[in-house]
Amino acid sequence: MMDMQEVSQRFDRLETKTLFVEDAVDELNRTVFRQQQQIERLQQQVRALAEQLAALRPAGIRDLRDEIPPHY
Repeated sequence: MMDMQEVSQRFDRLETKTLFVEDAVDELNRTVFRQQQQIERLQQQVRALAEQLAALRPAGIRDLRDEIPPHY
């Protein structure tokens, strides 16, 4: 059987580990938040680049890769 001192020491260790885990979870949450912000910025940039590319391509010119060869 455990005496009160052993129970107290065990409780202290568990409390310390819990605090460490809480800190780690908080740091992970901050990291995920920053990454989500970065993803959103990159998505905006990709959309803007796609719009710029579409604006540069004349409407009458098509990509030859989209054409079906005449023998089909």
